[in-house]
Amino acid sequence: MLPSRMPSRLRRAFRATLAVLALAAATLAPGAGTAQAATAPSSGWNDYSCKPSAAHSRPVVLVHGTFANSVDNWLGLAPYLVRRGYCVFSLDYGQLPGVPFVHGLGPIAKSAEQLDAYVDEVLAATGAAEADLVGHSQGGMMPRYYLKFLGGAEKVNALVGIAPDNHGTTLLGLTALLPYFPGVADLLNEKTPALADQVAGSPFMTKLNEGGDTVPGVDYTVIATKYDQVVTPYRSQFLDGPNVRNVLLQDLCPLDLSEHVAIGLSDRITFHEVVNALDPAHATPTTCGSVLG
Repeated sequence: MLPSRMPSRLRRAFRATLAVLALAAATLAPGAGTAQAATAPSSGWNDYSCKPSAAHSRPVVLVHGTFANSVDNWLGLAPYLVRRGYCVFSLDYGQLPGVPFVHGLGPIAKSAEQLDAYVDEVLAATGAAEADLVGHSQGGMMPRYYLKFLGGAEKVNALVGIAPDNHGTTLLGLTALLPYFPGVADLLNEKTPALADQVAGSPFMTKLNEGGDTVPGVDYTVIATKYDQVVTPYRSQFLDGPNVRNVLLQDLCPLDLSEHVAIGLSDRITFHEVVNALDPAHATPTTCGSVLG
């Protein structure tokens, strides 16, 4: 039963959240499925014969978000980068046993270990000394653990986070209501550890951000939208520290209405700004007209 003094808007929103959690619990039950995420297209994307050019000397590793995979999160950005001459790779991480297609669900520290191994694999295949990382949502935040605690800073030149939950999320304040609903927090921890890790103030978030947001030797770019309904408040996505550039999408194009999902899947203003972050020496202004580029 919902608390009687809870505002009606929050009551409706929390009921919707509980419905999503119930669906997740059913989906994540043992035996829900055994198929794996599809292999990414091979026309330059995840092509292990690709050798970085002089113009783009580092491979780009794409890191998907929660409830996504190495293909569906990047159907827009990966081809966009390939057409511009980048060697592009994407991994699946955070898989749970018996859960097909949707990943980024396991403990984030373990997912960072998977990223560590994958970057090594990409560097070995391409012969490059460093990689650039581009991630959406959890995928823009999780690599910071790799950089900070797993030695990734020695192998990574830049991290571009698209709507990353760098300091956790309140999910529009709904996480503050968890104590009113016994068992919901346990469901998060048991069924989707990555969701529990991403709550603002969680032990994982505390460890990640203790002592500063960044590490030396890596350039950081954060691209956020003020219409983000998942990582809230949206300014919590921004980082503090040297070699950081925080970008609000609407400062580049006030007409852009992209929210949390669209900013990573299909937003051409975002894509243009990602390329600027990967190649700042040849950056061009990102405006509403960048969709024509």
